[in-house]
Amino acid sequence: MENDPLIRRLHREILFARQRVYAFGSRTPLETILLPEWDCQLAVKREDRSPINAYKWRGACNRMAILDIDERKRGVVTASAGNHAQGVALAAALLKIPAKIFMPVSTPRMKQAAVRKHGVEWVEIELVGNSYDEASHAAHAFSRETNRTFIHAYDDIQVMGGQGTLADEIVLSGEAPFDTVFLQVGGGGMAAAVAAWLRMHYPNIEIIGVEGVEQASMAAAIAAGKPVTLDSVDVFCDGTAVRRVGDLTFSVCRQVVDRWITVTNESVSAAIAFLWEQLRCIPEPSGAMSVAGALQMMEQLRGKRVLTILCGANMDFEQLQLIAAKAALGANRRHYLRVPMQEKPGELRRLLSTLPGDLSIVDLQYGRAHADRATPIVGVESTEPVLCVLRQRLAEEGFKVEEVTDPARLQFRVIRYDTTLMHSPLFLSIEFHERPGALDELLQVLGAWVSICYFNYAYSGERVGRALIGFDFPDRDAHGEFLNRMERARGAYRRFTRLEDVSLFG
Repeated sequence: MENDPLIRRLHREILFARQRVYAFGSRTPLETILLPEWDCQLAVKREDRSPINAYKWRGACNRMAILDIDERKRGVVTASAGNHAQGVALAAALLKIPAKIFMPVSTPRMKQAAVRKHGVEWVEIELVGNSYDEASHAAHAFSRETNRTFIHAYDDIQVMGGQGTLADEIVLSGEAPFDTVFLQVGGGGMAAAVAAWLRMHYPNIEIIGVEGVEQASMAAAIAAGKPVTLDSVDVFCDGTAVRRVGDLTFSVCRQVVDRWITVTNESVSAAIAFLWEQLRCIPEPSGAMSVAGALQMMEQLRGKRVLTILCGANMDFEQLQLIAAKAALGANRRHYLRVPMQEKPGELRRLLSTLPGDLSIVDLQYGRAHADRATPIVGVESTEPVLCVLRQRLAEEGFKVEEVTDPARLQFRVIRYDTTLMHSPLFLSIEFHERPGALDELLQVLGAWVSICYFNYAYSGERVGRALIGFDFPDRDAHGEFLNRMERARGAYRRFTRLEDVSLFG
């Protein structure tokens, strides 16, 4: 490796970058999480604490700092899904260089706003295409037409040298050496530079590249012996959603990275939850990929000192809801059970009363769709041993249980029902104190004579729970009696709202 001209040059560029990048930002901290159950120390390089809340400022600023006078006058152009664009914008404003940035139309609004904030009047954004590749094609065409310098997001030796300064900070921190390092990979610029620098200083360190299960463009390149273009990539981890890795980054990574693993979106979400619990930070999905890789291999990391990179925290707030839903699945805490049963009054209540009182029910989906059978879905938070006991208890009560594997039904909450099977439905939005057994207590207060035709509840993490419940009666005259009963049973809930427009649900 040390005799490879490209890697020797990369080493030099990292040293040169050390003299440039700190005119644009400060060093980022390295924090340690102790995991006693694994006898493991997990170090996290906090690139979310950088000027743009991601590591990309390093490479962009280093590359733009060496532009000559004519290049600065003509300006620069780049393509980015977000974080590299912010780095270019930061450098453009500080160096007073005009920059045109091509971004996919699907770029999160928060990242677009951040680019404008950092670049102020020196940056112009053009939204082009649905992917980074389409934006990159447009940016290259514009670069040729205008003779502006193209600042590549990863496949550029000076950009790679800038990214490598985060590894230089780790070496100089006094916290090294580490036994293993996990590096997330998109185009490969950060992974190549960090791996090359760490390998030079710590020849025995194990370097593991981490990619998304439907983003593994570097692993595909390693297998093919050259960069290849994937047909498509998953964009949940949008910062690493690259169909083709760089030629330079491939040449370095194949020499310095020991092996490659993939992580699911669910395990990445679980890593985000882990980092929130441990460090009170919320990375973007790609920012948590290296931590997800480490948590996935924790059994093999017992007694070791492990290094991870939290490479960014730029994410639209709205994505948190999806991440929270995936996190419990990724941590293998949440399980969804489909429980076929007879369609008759009191059966849903019997099902809930069968569940242990201290079991956390996090989801309940049921709709009357057949005259004689029902298939509610119950989501629970539980360990595998407790889940085995739960399955056995349900079986003893005559319930057959199957694990739900249909993510679309869970994600979009497809609750089927047939209004022709209902006589006179009454829908209530009910708010109750969120605690184990609360749903069963509510149904007990309502009484066995109540016929439930619809139930939609999902745990939100609040102190109160909210459920949309449909009750069916022989006629509308029974509605008043039931509402009076609800008023007398306020100890089982906080409040309820009658939904007059039942056409929304049927």
